[in-house]
Amino acid sequence: MTGMDEMHVFDRAAVRRHRDRAAATVGGVAEVLADAAERLLDRLDDTSRRFGRALDVGGRGVVAPLLRARGLHVVSCDLSARMAARSGGPCVAADEECLPFAPASFDLVVASLSLHWVNDLPGALIQLRQALAPDGLLLASLPALGTLAELRAALTEAEAALTGGAAPRVSPFPDLRDCAGLLQRAGFALPVADVEEIALLYADPLALLRDLRAAGEANAVALRDRRAPPRALFPLALAGLPEQDGRVRASLRLAMLTGWAPAEGQPKPAARGSGTVSLADVLKKE
Repeated sequence: MTGMDEMHVFDRAAVRRHRDRAAATVGGVAEVLADAAERLLDRLDDTSRRFGRALDVGGRGVVAPLLRARGLHVVSCDLSARMAARSGGPCVAADEECLPFAPASFDLVVASLSLHWVNDLPGALIQLRQALAPDGLLLASLPALGTLAELRAALTEAEAALTGGAAPRVSPFPDLRDCAGLLQRAGFALPVADVEEIALLYADPLALLRDLRAAGEANAVALRDRRAPPRALFPLALAGLPEQDGRVRASLRLAMLTGWAPAEGQPKPAARGSGTVSLADVLKKE
């Protein structure tokens, strides 16, 4: 098996098809996408740096207007040309695994819930860092481990009961602990990863599946079972979802990532071992 095969976790052609199809339906989940995007963009209020040229990666027509409202000139890109066109401004169909932008083209890159179907995430992050001017900022959000955990468990249990086995039906997600390391590996300075929790409640469990499809989040795992699932699978799985106040719950656990393109004069993390206060002193009781 080659290195390329080892990285082929997702079927990128399927991802494009799902996003092409979702370009007509994503407005139905715009409220959830906007909530996630606004939580990410809130981090702009924590810096005195001012930005002018922004790249919106996979914002599904939600992120670009939020950036323009902050006075930025925005270019949007998406694997799907139809989805890119929803941005309402300059846009290009582009593969996140092979971006077409010249070095230092932007001083802000925002990738809100758009990098989790990328096979080579470290490579994509390197390309985004190269597209940033020195001291440019990356803001990215990714579904982290724990996202849709209830649905994953219910589908696995239901399929095992029906067939004696289970195919992958929910995308694998990274552990939050690994996310800052990915930024550092890609050459970003001052990498930070924290988490935002969003709970979605549905009176109709089928609406959860409809929303995932409407957002372009249908299963694109390369090793997915291409056969039609057992007819009883989804009713049985949805019946097993936990309830809260009479509605079923779906958890979104979002890793919020910030990293800076290296520049002269940037603050540097203190060298390991250079601290002057010991942990013992900090924990010492009065």
